[in-house]
Amino acid sequence: MAKVTGWRRFWRWMKWLFLSLLALLILIIFVGVIYEQHGRRHAKANYPPRGELVDVGGRRMHIDCRGTGSPTVIFESGLGTGGTIDWTLVHDKIAGFTRACAYDRAGIMWSDPKDTPQHAATVADDLHALLKGAGITDPLVLVGHSIGGPYTRTYVGRYGDQVAGLVMVDGSHPDQVARLEKVVSIKVHPRRASLLMHTASALSWTGIVRFLAARSNAGDGKLPKESVDQLSGYINASIKGATSELDGFDATMADARAVHSFGDRPLIVLTALKPFKPEELAALEMKPEDGARFKQEWRTLHAEQTAFSTRGRQQIVPDAGHYIQIDRPDIVIAAVHEVVNEVRADQAK
Repeated sequence: MAKVTGWRRFWRWMKWLFLSLLALLILIIFVGVIYEQHGRRHAKANYPPRGELVDVGGRRMHIDCRGTGSPTVIFESGLGTGGTIDWTLVHDKIAGFTRACAYDRAGIMWSDPKDTPQHAATVADDLHALLKGAGITDPLVLVGHSIGGPYTRTYVGRYGDQVAGLVMVDGSHPDQVARLEKVVSIKVHPRRASLLMHTASALSWTGIVRFLAARSNAGDGKLPKESVDQLSGYINASIKGATSELDGFDATMADARAVHSFGDRPLIVLTALKPFKPEELAALEMKPEDGARFKQEWRTLHAEQTAFSTRGRQQIVPDAGHYIQIDRPDIVIAAVHEVVNEVRADQAK
């Protein structure tokens, strides 16, 4: 009898523990949902679009144009949640010598999401519709960071008559996955992050993504606080847009691979060659010798992209990581200025 009574007590205790943990979980989720809804309202009230919202066939896309003059510089951000914010440290400086426009792709920051697949060809079509809706008809200088490289490359293939020059800011290469995996001992395909991105997107309503974003060191402390707050404010909208682009990565590379030349357009390819930090190597599961081989192959890939134009020039940036526009904004500003001046000289001829 004593043994039976002991088991009953044990199971009552286990039941109480389970119900307590369940109640605690429900409470945490409830608080998280309230936190998330408050965050969305706060962002909408305090961080309205910095530019204008343009209709592109039932959806609105955000474009922020500053300055005057021709050609118009168009910033194409990398794969992530930053959108227009990624260009904070260079936008106004470049707007000092010509019109400069940053925009948010579908589902990023202030731009409406889309239900259809997202890859380079659809990004190019969206940008073309956005520029038409915004009344931008003068020659363009496309500035593409990371996956923005394949996006701008594809844009040249589809709407090349508009493009007068290009700057690649540590841009991706369509064959980078296969080429880099030949020289390093790990898988480098961004699908490694797919499960994390999809999980974050699915849990965005709970507030956990916003909570973690608010405590991250976005821009390594180099971005203004307002920009970091804007990133955090719209993180849960942007994570879904970024996830859609990640899902379309292979299609994006196929789209870009189909474009074989930039002709004689002025082109500057900026290559970030700052060595990986020990913590970066650990996160990538690479040894120091892998990191060195990775950087050398990255340099070679960029040299190949430089040869896409008869007027291409590669510039090595030894003291910047992948986000050159944040680590060395002066380099990006100078490169854009150089291409803008070449385009103006071409127009004068």
